[in-house]
Amino acid sequence: MAAISLEAGAMVVGLAECKAALRLERDDEDALIAGHIRTAMALCEAFTGLWLIEREGEQRLASDLAWQRIHAAPVVVVSGVFAGPISLPDGWEAEVASCSTGWVRLTRHPETPVVARFRAGLATDWNGVPEPLRAGIVRLVSHMFTHRDAADAGPPPAAVAALWRPWRRLAIG
Repeated sequence: MAAISLEAGAMVVGLAECKAALRLERDDEDALIAGHIRTAMALCEAFTGLWLIEREGEQRLASDLAWQRIHAAPVVVVSGVFAGPISLPDGWEAEVASCSTGWVRLTRHPETPVVARFRAGLATDWNGVPEPLRAGIVRLVSHMFTHRDAADAGPPPAAVAALWRPWRRLAIG
């Protein structure tokens, strides 16, 4: 069961930073570049398995009583378990491990489907995001912008994966 973000995270790199890398001074393609930034951020999060900017999320829980891992990382806090809009004051427990993995366990079988709500992310704002991740996003934005009309654009630059790979979290199962 996948974790979903309940809010859009702030942009990790700014429009001005990407325009400087592209050596652009015009404003007529700002919307396109902003879209590329959001796409590059999503690809970075998918590649690394990390949410970059801290934000609220939720994940549907199975109705069994085993510990269940939150599929977002790094988890800052598990804020509650909800049946629809109603918060369950008891019947569950949560833990955030030292490696920032979140875990939730139901202590009794729920009568209706439930979700765990949590906050996850590497940093509270773009300043706290590690520079290699930011640099990879800028490189990927530059690649997408300069090859946006090319039929033979090819894969993203290897430098992007090289910058992101040390931060990659792999999950089994």
